[in-house]
Amino acid sequence: MIDRHKGKRGIRKAKEALRLIRVGSDSPQESLLRLAMTRAGLPEPELNVPIIDDDGTRHHQPDLSYRKYRIGIEYEGEHHGDEGQIVRDIARSERYESLGWTEVRISKRHMVNDAKAAVAKVRTALVRAGWRPGG
Repeated sequence: MIDRHKGKRGIRKAKEALRLIRVGSDSPQESLLRLAMTRAGLPEPELNVPIIDDDGTRHHQPDLSYRKYRIGIEYEGEHHGDEGQIVRDIARSERYESLGWTEVRISKRHMVNDAKAAVAKVRTALVRAGWRPGG
């Protein structure tokens, strides 16, 4: 489509948008979070990749993750206030801990101001896990 409309208004932005798209994101907020993280210089996370333990057992799949650092990032949307979802979220947090992973939970309040609070939480978890900027 872009190739058929060379020279048209908005083509440059369309090309940039295509470069930023990733298959696997479950929500616009997860995409906005990923983009804010990469703009801030954090490594690009993987999307919805299952955690597999040493025995080969497949566990839940974080919204965003850094397998190398054993960090899973969960964007908690509006439905996470439902009683049943709260129970599932607590169980998920317990699984993270038992598997030796760090869970970073992000909500709408972390996303204001270009997601600076969310980025700070993820950066802190990465640094604690051994990541260094530029490395």
